[in-house]
Amino acid sequence: MTTMKVTERVQGMGGPGRGGPFGSSMVGQKSMTFGPSAKRLFARLAPERVKVLAVLALAVASVALMSIAPKLLGTATDLIFEGLFGKQLPAGVSKEEAVERLRAAGDDRVADMLSSMNVLPGQGVDFGAVGTVLTVVLVLYVGSAVLGLTQGLLLNGVVQRTMLRMRAEVEDKIHRLPLSYFDKQPRGELLSRVTNDIDNVSQVLQQTMSQLLTSLLTVVGVLAMMFWISPALALIAIVTIPLTIAVTGAIMKRSQKQFIAQWRATGKLNAHVEEAFTGHALTKVFGRRREVERQFADQNEELFKAGFGAQFASGLIMPTMMFLGNLTYVVIAVVGGLRVASGTMSLGDVQAFIQYSRQFTQPLTQVASMVNLLQSGVASAERVFELLDASEEPADAPGSAASVSRGRVEFSHVSFRYEPEKPLIEDLSLVAEPGQTVAIVGPTGAGKTTLVNLIMRFYDLDSGHITLDGVDVSSMPRRSLRGQVGMVLQDTWLFHGTIRDNIAYGRPTASEEEILAAARATFVDRFVHSLPDGYDTVIDEEGSNVSAGEKQLITIARAFLSNPALLILDEATSSVDTRTELLVQQAMAALRSDRTSFVIAHRLSTIRDADLILVMEDGRIVEQGSHHGLLAAGGAYAALYQAQFAGPVVEEESLV
Repeated sequence: MTTMKVTERVQGMGGPGRGGPFGSSMVGQKSMTFGPSAKRLFARLAPERVKVLAVLALAVASVALMSIAPKLLGTATDLIFEGLFGKQLPAGVSKEEAVERLRAAGDDRVADMLSSMNVLPGQGVDFGAVGTVLTVVLVLYVGSAVLGLTQGLLLNGVVQRTMLRMRAEVEDKIHRLPLSYFDKQPRGELLSRVTNDIDNVSQVLQQTMSQLLTSLLTVVGVLAMMFWISPALALIAIVTIPLTIAVTGAIMKRSQKQFIAQWRATGKLNAHVEEAFTGHALTKVFGRRREVERQFADQNEELFKAGFGAQFASGLIMPTMMFLGNLTYVVIAVVGGLRVASGTMSLGDVQAFIQYSRQFTQPLTQVASMVNLLQSGVASAERVFELLDASEEPADAPGSAASVSRGRVEFSHVSFRYEPEKPLIEDLSLVAEPGQTVAIVGPTGAGKTTLVNLIMRFYDLDSGHITLDGVDVSSMPRRSLRGQVGMVLQDTWLFHGTIRDNIAYGRPTASEEEILAAARATFVDRFVHSLPDGYDTVIDEEGSNVSAGEKQLITIARAFLSNPALLILDEATSSVDTRTELLVQQAMAALRSDRTSFVIAHRLSTIRDADLILVMEDGRIVEQGSHHGLLAAGGAYAALYQAQFAGPVVEEESLV
């Protein structure tokens, strides 16, 4: 038997980085740049490429119809204006004669306007032609609206299915992550990524994709129509594009950092709130409410500053774009008016062009206003991608599942450390024979739980081997290995469901008779009948409608029902009363029969009947043997026993 050296206790399930119920710390995160993250996010739409192409086609058609309509409205304006103008001219003369008379009278500007019109002197407005044009325009607008609605419905399905796959991928990823990841990650921070961040990505994609697509296509369509009407005026409008890119890029560069900080602060605050609420009773008992409130206020203030900075920076985009658009509108109106006066453009074309200029700057403004939402969504996507990119458990070695029939467990020169620079277990060797109950005792932090975690392959060894019935656990699929091991922990875990369902969690295929037999064997049956709904009593999320001891009994019944080949009990009776403990020990004795069991215990009364007791002290296995043999030896185990059972008596005698 060699020794095991523990130089420093590594935190258990709470893990490094947790601040307990009075605070929390954040895992360092490295943010990605906006471009690659946005590209990766939109690449997730690839499985919906057919529908995305359909959305694109509908958007193009909708924008095309919308872009043609102003030009036709300009035609209607020309018909009305030309009719009104023609009615003022004397009938019976040609347009050319009317133009010559105007020039002779010195009205060259009016003559220029008249020469560019399609006017019949003395004839008024052709309302039939105007009505036809307006009807066509109405059809175009209705068709554009219908196509846009269809596009929105398709896009909604695309986004929601994409989010469905992302949530499923995150859920699957969580089950592939090693236990060490959860040890180092505050639970509230992880929940924030899985819930808040994914929801934010969904909302942002839903709100921005349709509007961004339509706005960009509108810019292209409107620009084409503007060049068709007047290339000179179109060039004036184009000036706004580089200005828009420059202004938006400068603001985005600043606000993206703020959005990253905002969502980090959100995760940090969630982690603190989750821990503070979980330990709410402790904050009351130890009078730490003011400290918790101060830490909450500090982190809330941090979130406020980050959120204010992000929204303020991105909020500058909208008014800046409106200002640039208004400048363009003024220039086009002035130049267009001069061109109408000179006869180089018709009034309808100027009207259409002014409408196009509005349609041109409006989508640019909309794109700019969507930037802050898009930045927020990409910042959340980065945090989800960090989770998806986290290192997973090493893949199982190829091979078939091995069945544990005897339950012989052997540690052979095992070494392990949670952190490379901090040795924990060094060159440990021990053997647990089939059917033996091996108890592990010692002070807190001696690495007792680490031993059973290694058997379950929650962590992989640095060196050495652990075998079950001669089969190296590292060669066994994790699911197969863990399916043959029953485990009862000190910290009970029950899910929201009935007591029957929680017991059956150990073996879902168990019959009603088997569930009841497990409940009777572990004395669950004794208190269930006092509950209003018996085995159908629903346990709430916190398990507050059953006592701590009753919850522990349910978890023991769950392990009993699973009928494992190897049993691990980690302070399994720590939450039950003394009388119930005696009954549970009897149940545990029946449960441990004919199977190898590892029992971690602080209460030495629970392991008196163990076949082998390992005593760990100062990082080493200092003693091993039976209960009576170790007491007779008068060593470390005897000292622990005396301290636990004789200590109070000695103290009373010394006071007398």
